[in-house]
Amino acid sequence: MDLAGTPTFPEAERRGGSHPRADAARLLSAADAAAPAFRAAWEALVTNASEPNPFFEPWFALPSLEQFGADSGAHLLAIYESDCLIGLMPVAQPRRYYGYPIPHVSAWLHDNAFCGAPLIARGFESAFWRAILEHFDNHAGRALFLHLPQLPADGPANIALDKVLTASKRCSVIVEAGERAMLASDASPDDYFAASMSAKKRKELRRQHKRLAEAGELFFNRTTGQEGIAVWVDEFLALEAKGWKGEAGSALSSAADTSAFFTGALTGAADAGRLERLTLRLDGKPIAMLANFVAAPGVFSFKTTFDEGYARFSPGLLLQIENLDLLGRGDIEWADSCAAEGHSMIERIWREKRTIISRNVAIGGPLRRSAFKALMLYETRGEIAS
Repeated sequence: MDLAGTPTFPEAERRGGSHPRADAARLLSAADAAAPAFRAAWEALVTNASEPNPFFEPWFALPSLEQFGADSGAHLLAIYESDCLIGLMPVAQPRRYYGYPIPHVSAWLHDNAFCGAPLIARGFESAFWRAILEHFDNHAGRALFLHLPQLPADGPANIALDKVLTASKRCSVIVEAGERAMLASDASPDDYFAASMSAKKRKELRRQHKRLAEAGELFFNRTTGQEGIAVWVDEFLALEAKGWKGEAGSALSSAADTSAFFTGALTGAADAGRLERLTLRLDGKPIAMLANFVAAPGVFSFKTTFDEGYARFSPGLLLQIENLDLLGRGDIEWADSCAAEGHSMIERIWREKRTIISRNVAIGGPLRRSAFKALMLYETRGEIAS
């Protein structure tokens, strides 16, 4: 037992046997989620989760809810087994579905969150999904289905969901699937890089590095922890705003909410020991910057930017080469680029792929499920799983 009297995860697993069941679902506001007692349980869940997802950890999710949750009506859906928090997923009822006014409920992600895998305690994956589906069967409101965006296809959460759906003969549809670059190799950083690029291209990059070093004092820095985080965040926001995103009004600093979210998330990540910062500086000024979220055994490459005035020297690519040192870390097995499929710079180096899917699941009674099936048959033009 912990100090609050909540069962530990091993106790809960033993009590649940080989097929543990969840017994309560609770919908929490951002204020509820920020309460110390719940946050402690949330952080314990992170430690015991079968699949890492930093975007649903407190230091990221709370700034997200604070800045974007009110407009989307987002809450946290927490699943319990005998007062032990065994799973958590932000949820919302979006106004539109891929541009259409179709009522539904969804796992909640905003534009700067790149993984939708719920946090689930090891051994409770199936119990979590049964509880989620039962909750929305009974509290569907006007929603026609449950939408689950950006699930890693080979992750424990999606595998468990498939089993639950098959066992219950519940209709589901994969509505989107794509591959994004990842690192997952036993090769050393040098060997991996040599296999990724031709000798000619590697020679060109060495030439660019040399020319850049001739322009001033060139320095690379890799930082973890809290020291200097406020200055680093300000530098990142300013550097990104100098480029095309600033001109287009899509830089993080272009809106007060995205700027505040980014500042809060990175500060929180640094406090939690989850942030790794890479910086390439010329005469003390940053010309390329990258933020990784470390969630062992994985890493999520969250945001990167570079000074477009030095584009001829490929500073962003030079920084990504330094990032290959992730392959030499004993605690890291893979890294997710969080980059859109077809991202030319990342895919020139990161050779492995991670399949990410979005799927819809039937909820409610027979009439609602029939309406869902008809809608999905139209959307997929007849390709439907049931």
